[in-house]
Amino acid sequence: MLSGFAPPDDPNVLVGFETSDDAGVYRLNADQALITTADFITPPVDDPFLFGQVAAANALSDVYAMGGRPLTCINLAGFPADKLAPDTLKNIIAGALSKITEAGAVMIGGHTTEDQEPKFGLAVTGVVHPDRIWRNSGAKAGDRLVLTKPIGSGVLFNANLKKRVSSEAMAACLEVITALNKTAAEVLQGYEISGATDITGFGLAGHGLEMARGSGVTLEIELAAVPVMAEALEMYRRGMTTGANRANRQLAGGHIRFDNVLPDWQQEIVMDPQTSGGLLAAVRADQAAALLADLHRHGVDAARLIGWVKPRSATYLVFA
Repeated sequence: MLSGFAPPDDPNVLVGFETSDDAGVYRLNADQALITTADFITPPVDDPFLFGQVAAANALSDVYAMGGRPLTCINLAGFPADKLAPDTLKNIIAGALSKITEAGAVMIGGHTTEDQEPKFGLAVTGVVHPDRIWRNSGAKAGDRLVLTKPIGSGVLFNANLKKRVSSEAMAACLEVITALNKTAAEVLQGYEISGATDITGFGLAGHGLEMARGSGVTLEIELAAVPVMAEALEMYRRGMTTGANRANRQLAGGHIRFDNVLPDWQQEIVMDPQTSGGLLAAVRADQAAALLADLHRHGVDAARLIGWVKPRSATYLVFA
């Protein structure tokens, strides 16, 4: 979005927009840096409280993806006041507040504009030590890759509109996307993480590509090891998709390769746009098994080791 603009000429800007990272980081002093980010979404569910929870978890995730701790949140809302009752907005904010409180942060204000379609999110400020920032451009050859949440929410939401998804699968999906990445981030902070990002609208392929390109490496991902939400692959097999899949595949372009012969519908899962997705992190190989066990011990049950960081080859992203 900011291509063509020169990065800010300020030595205290530790992370800007050059590598499309999850948030900006500005150094305050030798021990503290501010993380700043903003994100908002349209409703993936009809329930206002749940919508607020999902939107808040999605926005807070950017701070966790940088290795930081969220401090303050400002609501960002677009609301059709002529179509929806005031209590609807109140319940959206209540849902967001429940997740902000769970994160240990505070809500300190907000801004609402008239909009024909409801939109909601947060501007979030967090804090991190300047020497402990996770960037999406720091992955090192030899690292292992860990993913902390399953993918597939995009196609499930679209298929649910056509009543193709079971209530059990949708309930499981909502449990995933309303869960904060707080615990996962706190566990990861005990290990040597060289690079991290969260998986959101560009899907596993798009965000993996950003990490590989920014780091000057190739990511090799074992597709069979990637955790997938129940019924998501079945929805693709039955011809369902999302409005973002085609754009995500075009974004990946010639930068990804599938080593195994797979039908197109099976490849689509890595293009699937996530809302409040998991963290993708590169960890030192000799710490990977201990990290995975630690994540599981702390309740991040879906976390999996999904691949390796390799020296740069002709292709940035390989699905083996």
